[in-house]
Amino acid sequence: MNLLITSKEQILQELTDIDIFLNITMSENAEEAVLRGNDLAVYVARTGKLLADSKYWLNKARNSEVLETLRETAKNAKATAKAVNALVDSICREEQYLVDWCDRCNRTATHQLSWCVTIISKAKEEMKLGRLVPQNSR
Repeated sequence: MNLLITSKEQILQELTDIDIFLNITMSENAEEAVLRGNDLAVYVARTGKLLADSKYWLNKARNSEVLETLRETAKNAKATAKAVNALVDSICREEQYLVDWCDRCNRTATHQLSWCVTIISKAKEEMKLGRLVPQNSR
């Protein structure tokens, strides 16, 4: 199987760019919501892929030969499972950070996309109500 896994460096760069976009405050302008929503839809998809890729790197790090040797050594030294897991988590902290950041960006983009839909729906409703108001009452 030919996997197209994004490198950890590329994941970090893309998340930095996406995070900058996600930290922009949007107005309640419907046209802006449409444009931003188009970008957010792409970012939801991309961060989902980056999340899968970052989990690949985390699983690869956790299952490396070095960590397996470390687990065995710790077991032989009578270390508790909790201590061994804490050590593994510490060693894999960068990969876990990428997973957490991808997840956070994906959720944020999803919530912002929902907000765009709300703004667009509000504008549609206001337009509909504007057409219902008789001309003489304006």
